[in-house]
Amino acid sequence: MLAIFDKSVAKSPEGLQTPESNSVSALKDGFLPQHFSSVYPGSVTVNLGPSGVLAYSLNQQNFLLPRLFAVVDDIFCLFQGHLDNVANLKQQYGLNKTANEVIIVIEAYRTLRDRGPYSAAQVVRDFQGKFTFILFDSGAKTTFISADADGSVPFFWGTDADGNLVLSDETETVTKSCGISSAPFPKGCFFTTSGGLSSFEHPLNELKPVPRVDSSGQVCGATFKVDADAKKEPTGMPRVGSAANWSNDI
Repeated sequence: MLAIFDKSVAKSPEGLQTPESNSVSALKDGFLPQHFSSVYPGSVTVNLGPSGVLAYSLNQQNFLLPRLFAVVDDIFCLFQGHLDNVANLKQQYGLNKTANEVIIVIEAYRTLRDRGPYSAAQVVRDFQGKFTFILFDSGAKTTFISADADGSVPFFWGTDADGNLVLSDETETVTKSCGISSAPFPKGCFFTTSGGLSSFEHPLNELKPVPRVDSSGQVCGATFKVDADAKKEPTGMPRVGSAANWSNDI
């Protein structure tokens, strides 16, 4: 799967950007989506207009970690993996018996966006299993992205030459446009348009970038570690129904 978000929609963390990374523009002339389509004939590409692109293929996938895609009320979501507590989550969010993991993620986001009683960190903590997901609300121009606490599903992100955010389950897809401004997505974390990167296991702590160094000594992107000494200012869930700042409550 592939997601490219314009920097106006998803601002890449500064620590992920490596000087002289040999990156190129992922979106210019459809560069990275066309590359993805050439590697995966028959793949589906969803044009999000100026906000970016989503693409996925059901070929060559791990059937223990299947890919799912859904759109509900202009909310687009790619999900890979599986949740062990689907029945409980369906009951919690009032979903019918046919709802699968990707529908659960969309409904969880909608609950958060529409002044739900849970924090974003709590919502992701409640997802028990092996998963990654990429969600985009085209109405609110908001992203919601996460990976499970064990990093069970391969998931990578990077910054292209234009400062856009690129995500994929294949490192080669990310480095094609981002070069060495790329890294594995931090396990146990979630990313939102308004709140940036946070740990759902330690939501009150800041995350600090730690430069990654490959076997040749080259700095390439960063990992993000919980800073036990740096606390975030606690924030309450906005009670005005704003889709733009729902994720400030972590």
